[in-house]
Amino acid sequence: MTQVLLAIDTSAGTAVAVLVDGVVKSESYDANSMQHAEQIGIQIQKGLEAAKKKSAEVTVVAVGVGPGPFTGLRVGIAAAKMFAEGISAPLIGVGSLDAIVFAQSLIEPTLVLTDARRSEVFFGLYQGKTAAGVPKSLIGPGVKKQAELEAQLQTAGHNYLLANSQVSAANLGLLALAQLAEGTANTSVVANYLRAPDAVPSKGKKVSG
Repeated sequence: MTQVLLAIDTSAGTAVAVLVDGVVKSESYDANSMQHAEQIGIQIQKGLEAAKKKSAEVTVVAVGVGPGPFTGLRVGIAAAKMFAEGISAPLIGVGSLDAIVFAQSLIEPTLVLTDARRSEVFFGLYQGKTAAGVPKSLIGPGVKKQAELEAQLQTAGHNYLLANSQVSAANLGLLALAQLAEGTANTSVVANYLRAPDAVPSKGKKVSG
């Protein structure tokens, strides 16, 4: 049976890829971090068309679970859950920072930083991989001001390389396959927000009387 994997990540921009039997057939990325809801459906449709596959042919869905801003993660995970449920396909949650370093050699400690807003960064420090190619985490994921993080790492004696911060949906999909192969795939998909959302409901007005 042909394996068709749809990979989605909205931890920063909107990233979608389609892999067929482990080969990347289409990939797209939109850096706009404010239009996830508008972009996700369009990119999924175009990605499947480019891969010459129909929705019903997808056999597994992988989605980035962050860390990332509340709204972006919520949109991507909701879309992935709805898609997977609609075609009765398994859903796998993948760490977005893990996906960023998946293609790195990780011989040296490698630091990933992504924008967490509020003058902070989401971070993860990695070195080495499992036999299946899954990155090994040394520190994180976490969220801090970058200067505080750098001071912490310096105090601990960590020297590191800095990884590109863009999430590749293709790498996320390949990482999901590696996790499936070694039996560590996460089927309990929960967003890793690391902190409360930026927007909170306003308090209702008190009614006197």
